[in-house]
Amino acid sequence: MLKDKRILLCITGGIAAYKMADVASMLVKEGADVHVCMTENATRFIPAETFSVLTKNKVYTDVFDENPDDYVNVPHISLGTSADLIMVAPASADIIGKIANGIADDMVSTVVLPARCPILVSPSMNTYMYENRIVQDNIEKLKKYGFKIIEPASGHLACGYDGKGKLPSPEELVESIIYELAEEKDLAGKKILVNAGPTQENIDPVRFITNHSSGKMGFAVARAAANRGAEVTLVSGPVNLKTPLGVNRINITSAEDMFKEMTAKAADSDIIIMSAAVADYTPENTADEKIKKSEKDMAISLKRTHDILKTIGSEKKDDQIIVGFSMETENVLENSRKKLESKNADMICANSLRTPGAGYQVDTNIITIITREDETELPLMSKYDAANKILDKVLTLKQDKNVIE
Repeated sequence: MLKDKRILLCITGGIAAYKMADVASMLVKEGADVHVCMTENATRFIPAETFSVLTKNKVYTDVFDENPDDYVNVPHISLGTSADLIMVAPASADIIGKIANGIADDMVSTVVLPARCPILVSPSMNTYMYENRIVQDNIEKLKKYGFKIIEPASGHLACGYDGKGKLPSPEELVESIIYELAEEKDLAGKKILVNAGPTQENIDPVRFITNHSSGKMGFAVARAAANRGAEVTLVSGPVNLKTPLGVNRINITSAEDMFKEMTAKAADSDIIIMSAAVADYTPENTADEKIKKSEKDMAISLKRTHDILKTIGSEKKDDQIIVGFSMETENVLENSRKKLESKNADMICANSLRTPGAGYQVDTNIITIITREDETELPLMSKYDAANKILDKVLTLKQDKNVIE
């Protein structure tokens, strides 16, 4: 996802500096060209050689550690100006104060000044230091100058205190870089409404009816759309998935909950992508107490739930794009094309539960994108890659409607 992107990690003195070894390794695996600058104090927590081995690049810790005969590639200038993104992490109170006030007296504070790329700053320190008004003023000053602040996590700190000040996990730091850098922001200014996951239809306080949906496809769509600059709202049924960075998540339980949230937000959305596996039927009556078993068989009377896609499709505005999903076990294309017409959707993403690598619970999918004009069969790919293919097609449809500014 970061192939050929040049990323500069600026590491300062703090116990959390050890986490940056994992960050560097993960970025390299994503295809990035990773360079590292460290303050002298940072090298007291983790050796510079660690990053040299991980990145296969020289690590700079001293402004004067340069080739005096090379006046073109001066590292304290070229490292910052050649980077696609800079991350300062862990960012101590000291380095935050220096950068905010234009002080350049070490390698890290110096390389940041000439940079013209996005700069992410991840504060990490004792909670009382972090809450200090001077530190907070310096953080606000960085925000005013266009720096992007990654909020520290809360928990038990190395100093023995409990509170806000922990450096986020390496996975979260890398996700922040991916969110900023991985995709072209071709959906900036667009509001996208996505739903995902199963619904749960209560029988009694103990039991419910549901399905096998994991929510992974919808979450991949939400993540890809956010990475491409969209304002994303994700309405999710009960799933065990982390909210993608930059996504506003609304949790629901039942099909009725999903209907209310989706219809309330549909009119204000440019693009609506409905990948949730919403129950078609729900118990006609829900018991207030647990239903006791008996020697006799039991039948549960079911009633039809609202057809969310059809309802939203019937109220579709001329400039909206509505995408539905169709999980089938037979006659996939025929059934999906019928759904496209009957729901007044612009696009249906069809797949078969019978196809290996597609369907519920897995991280891959095989989708056929169906519009009124054509069908595009995608090969086996990750759900994130499939999500981007879907968004590519959505953009094409919006261009055909002449609504792209």
